[in-house]
Amino acid sequence: MSGSTEHERGGNPLRDPRVTANIHAAGAVVWRTTQQGTIEIAIVHRPKYQDWSLPKGKLDPGETAVLAAVREVAEETGLQCRLGRYLGHVTYPIPGHRKLKRVDYWSAEVAGGEFAPNSEVDELTWHPLDRVMDQLSYPMDRQVLRAFARLPARTSTLLLVRHGKAGRRDRFTGPDEQRPLDRHGEAQARALVPNLLAFGASEIFSADPVRCVQTVTPLADKLGAEITLESLLSEPGYAEAPDAARARLRALVTDKAVRVVCSQGKVIPDLLRWWAHRDGIALPSARNRKGSVWVLSFVGRRLVAADHLDRSLSAGVVKS
Repeated sequence: MSGSTEHERGGNPLRDPRVTANIHAAGAVVWRTTQQGTIEIAIVHRPKYQDWSLPKGKLDPGETAVLAAVREVAEETGLQCRLGRYLGHVTYPIPGHRKLKRVDYWSAEVAGGEFAPNSEVDELTWHPLDRVMDQLSYPMDRQVLRAFARLPARTSTLLLVRHGKAGRRDRFTGPDEQRPLDRHGEAQARALVPNLLAFGASEIFSADPVRCVQTVTPLADKLGAEITLESLLSEPGYAEAPDAARARLRALVTDKAVRVVCSQGKVIPDLLRWWAHRDGIALPSARNRKGSVWVLSFVGRRLVAADHLDRSLSAGVVKS
């Protein structure tokens, strides 16, 4: 884990899009529901800085921001959490260094565990959402809490995956639907597993091309789950019956499980544009590269947020 600097007691995040951070961290708004139905937020006290903040810390080498958020919450609070909606990031300078720090945040519902004092955090307290702002030491943490409070705490999640790399089509002699993942695609498929599990992935669906099925096979093996084939979500199936394909994907949204759906490059962008327009949200810019994931958040069947996790899930350190 890593602590934050004294500078956090004041400053505002840098908003210049030309500014690039060279220290990356991740954290979460950790929440729970009381027996009375009240949403409570966990904040931690760090004796080194004498502050109250949201749990967060630096990424380990080769670690994604998704995995760092889960790990840092566990290390600082002892709580096991399931990530939900992405809440954005803050960026600020590190005093005394020519460096900028970026912290990405997610909503994180408590799934288990218990707090115990540790080397960085000596106290954890819970506060109702409408009273937690005044307990935080930093304006940037309050900024993240405002993003959390804009939507209901509990949302349903659907994880929409583009299959991993499968080599060049013109170098494969068989039918295109049989073209398998290449070595890089297999590595992407393996690396997706912990990142998808961080959101509570539990059920798996896939378009029927081999490369789609192979992309989610390591996850299926980890969960001991079956892969349900969805021909409508393949490129030929979607091209032939887009309305039926859209209806099928919408039907997969549920609050009973976190479903993973693997599809293809000529399906996902068009489908998401339709969905975002239908439900009135703006999509973040994304290249939709192979091995990337869309984290889709819903209230009921209405899409309320979409976040794109780029191929850094399998190849890099930083969330896109």
